[in-house]
Amino acid sequence: MNPIAKKALEYDKFSGCSQSVLLALQEDLGIGDHESFKAATVLSGGVARRGETCGAYLGGLMALGLVAGREDIRDTQTYRDAMKPANEIRTAFMNRLQEVFGFKEPLENTICTDIQERIYGRSYDLTNPIQYKDFLDAGGHSDQGCPLVCAVAAEVTAKILSEL
Repeated sequence: MNPIAKKALEYDKFSGCSQSVLLALQEDLGIGDHESFKAATVLSGGVARRGETCGAYLGGLMALGLVAGREDIRDTQTYRDAMKPANEIRTAFMNRLQEVFGFKEPLENTICTDIQERIYGRSYDLTNPIQYKDFLDAGGHSDQGCPLVCAVAAEVTAKILSEL
């Protein structure tokens, strides 16, 4: 496991998949600042722990935005140009999750609850204290759970950012 991936895995043990990925990338690549790190707080657990788009993936996209994002709302070309690596991150993330976790069927999206179901055999409502405890008991913050998803997101994002 590369150093960025290892950092993201370790950071997610404190909860906050989006921040875990973003912080690992920020530290290693020297991008962003404390404000961008703070902005990622509520994206974890599939956006506000609602199981929507994977927070680890969103942390990677935030890092991409810091590297290749536009600084002026009128700069539509930079906006368009950033979409290519964004889609490359998505594809690489889904493919690498497939490899790392050995999913039997191809992953078709980046929805947190769908990824949870593939890893744990079911999804969890992370806003429900009982289900959150069940998630933790199932290994939610173990090295083979969501922290590994963070490692994958950081790894594929770092690779694509290095190619920009």
